[in-house]
Amino acid sequence: MSDIVTRFAPSPTGYLHLGTVYSALFTENAAREAGGRFLIRIEDTDQGRCRQEFEDQLIDDLKWLGLEWEEPIRRQSEHLDDYQDALMKLREQGLLYPCFCTRKEIMDEIEAAGMAPHGPDGPVYPGTCKILTPAEREKRISDGVAFAERLDVNAAVEMTGTLTWHDRAKGTITAHPERFGDGIIARKDGLPSYHLAVTWDDHIQGVTLVTRGEDLFDATDIHRLLQAVLGLNTPDYHHHKLLLDPDGRRLAKRDKDVNIKSLRDAGKTPKDIKIMAGWDIDA
Repeated sequence: MSDIVTRFAPSPTGYLHLGTVYSALFTENAAREAGGRFLIRIEDTDQGRCRQEFEDQLIDDLKWLGLEWEEPIRRQSEHLDDYQDALMKLREQGLLYPCFCTRKEIMDEIEAAGMAPHGPDGPVYPGTCKILTPAEREKRISDGVAFAERLDVNAAVEMTGTLTWHDRAKGTITAHPERFGDGIIARKDGLPSYHLAVTWDDHIQGVTLVTRGEDLFDATDIHRLLQAVLGLNTPDYHHHKLLLDPDGRRLAKRDKDVNIKSLRDAGKTPKDIKIMAGWDIDA
């Protein structure tokens, strides 16, 4: 058996849709062609939006489509202590700082500055709380002001130097995470951000090839930086095409007419779904 390990990692915040089906098929196929292992991970740390019914339907849909994976399925909500270990490592290196800003305060400051550069998570954080003194931070914390924790990207880059990662379609990529500003690593509820959790899980699960949509291409720079400062493995990457609607928009969970549950209820077969998802059914 090959040492290739891939993973499909959906969030159960809605029903599986055609675009996600393409990603699942692509990921399973990458493992199967190499004689490797295909894993499923449920990214369910957002307890406000994740629902058990969505997870149950998602797993049922994948089985109905004929996908096979290695058990057990990893659920992020069952491994929250792992992410606290990662956060502690970052704190010990002095790479995190508290951010007390609300979303509105951030947007107001960006608007006042007359510029709004964007990164994988939206508008780039202007660094408002980064300039607070230790005394000011402690005062706000003692006053009970809620805070997230952000990664001091410039400090991390200074620590690691220039980093690269490999995309199987585009070759060697030089990472420039500093262009995306200091992203949130731990949310105000103490739970890990997507960037931290996915990077840590890929290491823990021994993932060697991350296959995902090209909309996450830029985010890989951030993940490469986290891998470096946390001493984690760096997998290969392959960012595949996105499935678009006739107007050129990316298909999403909000597009109810393309979720698999509705299509199954309408009498579509697994072969129908794969064709609709743009998948070569002979693959």
